[in-house]
Amino acid sequence: MLLLSSPSTLVARFHRSLLHNPFLPSPSFSRFSVTKAIPSAFGLQLGTAAALRPIHCSSNMVKAIRIHEHGGPEVLKWVDVEIGEPKQGEIKVKTKAIGLNFIDVYFRKGFYKAPTMPYTPGMEAVGVVTAVGPGLTGIVVGDVVAYAGNPMGAYAEEQILPSERVVPVPQSIDPVIAASIMLKGMTAEFLVRRCFKVEPGHTVLVHAAAGGVGSLLCQWANALGAIVIGTVSTKEKAAQAKEDGCHHALLYEEDFVSRVNEITSGKGVEVVYDSVGKDTFEGSLACLKVRGYLVSFGQSSGAPDPIPLSALAAKSLFLTRPSMMQYTATRDELLHSASEVFTNVGAGVLRVRVNHTYPLSQAAQAHSDLENRKTSGSVVLIP
Repeated sequence: MLLLSSPSTLVARFHRSLLHNPFLPSPSFSRFSVTKAIPSAFGLQLGTAAALRPIHCSSNMVKAIRIHEHGGPEVLKWVDVEIGEPKQGEIKVKTKAIGLNFIDVYFRKGFYKAPTMPYTPGMEAVGVVTAVGPGLTGIVVGDVVAYAGNPMGAYAEEQILPSERVVPVPQSIDPVIAASIMLKGMTAEFLVRRCFKVEPGHTVLVHAAAGGVGSLLCQWANALGAIVIGTVSTKEKAAQAKEDGCHHALLYEEDFVSRVNEITSGKGVEVVYDSVGKDTFEGSLACLKVRGYLVSFGQSSGAPDPIPLSALAAKSLFLTRPSMMQYTATRDELLHSASEVFTNVGAGVLRVRVNHTYPLSQAAQAHSDLENRKTSGSVVLIP
């Protein structure tokens, strides 16, 4: 018995044959409109190749990292995504470099909740403007811009961004450097200048002193005249921390509370900048002097255990859990913070260490290395 394909199957096969016909002059025709019909043996109306014309779309496909579920680095998938054109108040940016930050890991693991699922991670990038939305002024095609914070989605070859959240990158600063320092640099800026204002004569303790933010905190606090104590995981990182302005670089294997007590002659420090969390939290409180500040701005070792408010009473301590997003909430705050960072980079106060670069497609490996303390300084992904 002869089995005939259904009409819908025949149409699908016919269209596939057109798309793969080497004699049709249209490698760019991804969609077709049929305008001339011919009868078939099944009573269907089929279009002729001569009558095909392309339908032009306002979107195109680019590569990006997508996350469909929380988990380890293996959930970072390299896929095709569709990108449209910028609307009013928006710009399209072709990404040149992407900063990797521990906050990307927190979102990937589900410690922080992404606004959608699936989603494209990444909160820091630099790129070239390729299109601007209708009526937009002040930004033109060809400008090099940077952004840090929201909206999430930096792990992509191209991105649509609100124009109010980007800042111009000075020509004197390489895009890779800018991408490595936007989020980390503005974090360091608000930590030492606004959250707790470091002044000459202060003694500060910086955990993860050889990390992306830690390195900048050490340099900035040193430049402000503070005595800087840093904690690190290896002797190699201790040497780097000293180059970055640490007067005392302590290994985690040491009892850092006793060492800080020894260095400060029992007085303690004015402020602790703690991005480690669970493993260092109680020790950080113990290192503070009377009316000292514990600035907990990360949790690479996990969330700290809860403490009663009465634990702060003995020395009238201050405890804060700040986020850069609230310190760059307005356009003026964003521009001021970025300007402070770029000015200090240009003046040589901040030396940026881009010690590791990875292709964007290998973001999973970069995440793994970051979590396992195999990196130091800044890590940048290149599309």
